[in-house]
This record gives sequence, structure tokens and C-alpha cells, in this order.
Amino acid sequence: MQRISGWALAACIAIGACAVAPVAAADLGAAQIVEKNAAARGGVEAWRKIETMAWAGHVESANAPGREMPFLLEQKRPNKTRFEIMAVSQKSVRIFDGANGWKMRPSKSGKPELQPYGAEELKFAQEAQVIDGPLMEYAARGAAITLAGIDELEGRKVYRLNLALRSGANHRLWVDAETFLETRLDRDTRNARGQASTVSVVYRNYQSFEGLQIPLSIETGAASATASDKLVIEKIALNPELEAQMFVKPNVPVTRSRGVTVDTRVPPPSTVKPGQ
Repeated sequence: MQRISGWALAACIAIGACAVAPVAAADLGAAQIVEKNAAARGGVEAWRKIETMAWAGHVESANAPGREMPFLLEQKRPNKTRFEIMAVSQKSVRIFDGANGWKMRPSKSGKPELQPYGAEELKFAQEAQVIDGPLMEYAARGAAITLAGIDELEGRKVYRLNLALRSGANHRLWVDAETFLETRLDRDTRNARGQASTVSVVYRNYQSFEGLQIPLSIETGAASATASDKLVIEKIALNPELEAQMFVKPNVPVTRSRGVTVDTRVPPPSTVKPGQ
């Protein structure tokens, strides 16, 4: 389940299928590409009206007990997320309240186990742009974008952008030269052993929801991995009512000596059911 954990933010690869080959020089500037991207996705003003969003679907993974695991991802501005996933009839939950994050999953005893986000998980969550994505109104968030060139990705011409975040992190982002929708994002990270690696996210099957373009297939993986995880979105809800308590630190049972449980409160599952 460790590889699945990255889905919570973002929200966010099929490396082998996405070899990048440089092609011609750029014919548009970075600012023009970002402007066209915003228009292609439905427009800045339309996205500003989205305060909450919920996705429901399943995750396909060759590295998990269940090959198709139901999930529910809830997002709330400015950058709160809650991600629930079911694997072999056991639910794991990841919550980020905008500053801190927690992971709650069943332990060997079957009781919920709560842990804080690790350093890399917290960094990624803090950098993630909930709802809007990485390009929309990037300057207001203190980021900078430059055009690195034009590549060919899966047989299509794409613009390669470098995105420098306020935190100092740098991402590489590819935008389709015809549709101007994002097709792939690469970010540098470190694994549990502190080794540097690259995580890639590939966006596919964009569909329109109330005029907004949203990818219904998101593949994530590392350059060193032989397989990827796929997030398949089946239902989307725009501006659903999401209760504040869904984005706070969970309460879990705390057992003292002699097996006496002193706190049996566990956060209820989300009641938001995204609809078409």
C-alpha cells in the first residue's frame, strides 16, 4: 500500500510508454502555453468557482493485494485532501489539513493505526495544488515557469515546461501542442532510504464536466519501477458539501496496559457520494 499512498494529493505513470524524444524549437512562449492550457481546461474563472471536488473510482495496481481497489478522493480549497481506499475489505485513509498530514490504516491486530506523514509526503502535500493543478495561476503562488523545448511524447508534439516552486522544488511538465492539456508531470523525490528518484504522472482520457476538462485516467510510477499504478475515475462531483471534520486529525483507539481501551472514537467514513 505504500506506493498507493501518493494518490492522495493529487492527486497524482507509465514511464516505459512515455519515452521523450526532443524535436523542433518552440513556436510559443511559456506564458502563451499556460494561457492556452487554462482556456483548454475550461477557463480560470470557471475553475475559481470550484471550492470542493470529489472523485470516486478504483485503483489498479499489480503491487497491492487487490488488483482493483475502490477509492474516494475529496479535495477542498486551499489545499485540503482526504483519500480513502479499500483493499481486501480494509480501509486506509490519508488526510492533509493544509499544514499536517496523517495516515490511518489497519494494523496486524485489525485496529486502526495512525501515523503522521513522513518528510517527503508532507513536502509533496504542501506543494500540491488541490483542484487547480500546477499551471493555473502559478505566479500568484510564487512559482515560475520556463519553456525548455518541444518534445515528442507517444507520437504527439508536446511542450516541455520547467516549473520552479516557491519551496525550491522543480517539476517538469509536458503540455500537448494541439489540445494544450497536461499529459505528464515529473517530480524529483527521495524514497524511504533517502535515495533520489523521479516520480512521473501521466494524464489520459480527458472528459468534460460542466465545461471543465478532467483526466479520468492517471498513471503514477517511478523510473526504476517495472509497473505503474492507475487511478481510474468513474464519478466526479463539483462543489459537493464537505464537512470540516473530514479534514482533521483522526481519533483512533488508544490501548493502555491490560488491554483497556480509553478512546474508541474513529472518524466516520465520508458521506459524500460523488455523482455524475
